[in-house]
Amino acid sequence: MTRPTDEAPLPERLARAITLGGPIPVSQFMAAANAHYYATRDPLGAAGDFTTAPEISQMFGELIGLWAADLWDRAGRPADALWVELGPGRGTLTADALRAMRAAGFVPPVHFVETSPVLRAEQAKRVADAVWHDDVEDLPSDRPLIIIANEFFDALPIRQLVRAANGWHERLVACQDVLFLPIAGKQVPDSVIPEGLRDAAPGAIIETSPASVGIMRVLAARIVAQGGALLAIDYGYQGPAIGDTLQAVRGHAFANPFDEPGERDLTAHVDFATLGLVGHASGAIASGPVDQGDLLRALGIDARAAALAQKDPRVLADRDRLVEDMGTLFKALAIRHPDWPQPAGFA
Repeated sequence: MTRPTDEAPLPERLARAITLGGPIPVSQFMAAANAHYYATRDPLGAAGDFTTAPEISQMFGELIGLWAADLWDRAGRPADALWVELGPGRGTLTADALRAMRAAGFVPPVHFVETSPVLRAEQAKRVADAVWHDDVEDLPSDRPLIIIANEFFDALPIRQLVRAANGWHERLVACQDVLFLPIAGKQVPDSVIPEGLRDAAPGAIIETSPASVGIMRVLAARIVAQGGALLAIDYGYQGPAIGDTLQAVRGHAFANPFDEPGERDLTAHVDFATLGLVGHASGAIASGPVDQGDLLRALGIDARAAALAQKDPRVLADRDRLVEDMGTLFKALAIRHPDWPQPAGFA
């Protein structure tokens, strides 16, 4: 029995679209692949494809919660402030953060921006009274927002431009049957390339993320209008820069990002310099980026690990993974309202 066209596997649907309409931008391929991937599974933990910092140790979420509570306290304890997490995974970070915030006297309503029905179900097990939104545009517009984006921006679609002998070209995805591969597409004007990178060697790749810029612009404008702050933590760099960072992970191992779209997690490194500039252009104050390890040390991870290790010495290995192994690759950026204080860890 033949399945209806709209129930065909994603690789078949993408192959058909490319066959009919021609190669598609990397950004479109990545968006389709990740939308299917996250909607159809819980990818976290030993049985999944990857593990994030909140799943490594309760210390991560607790310290982010204390970061938020301290900021809220020094901002005058606004009674109507909300906690918002973007792409909250299983809800582990927020659950741990709420426990720490409660001890500090901050018990905010929780709002999640999440589209995956599978992950929403997991989040509801840990934060039962959360309010869910499909898009950042749907967040409340009448009160301060304290927004956490841990490993959120890295999964947003990127655009890639590749240098050829005759100039820069949009990188597209072509296919033969269901074999997908990147190719150089239409040439783009040099004016869209940062001046210092225009003469890069053939084969060089530049990445941009219009989706990330759009979301940051909306959130920064909300923060300026409503009060609050955003903390983004991810692996990334300060651009513009040359480099192909598009990668896929499956079963805790790297994989070909163009194989089996929708069956592996696609990510790219985050350009924190661009996100900071977008926040600044919106009237917000940008701080950082700082290394994740430095942020966690400033927030007191060493003392917390020592206390927890009295009952379970394995906590010290978790601390090392967060601070040493992930400590320099992962970075943190803060965006805040001009009248809100400098967040802890960004002095």
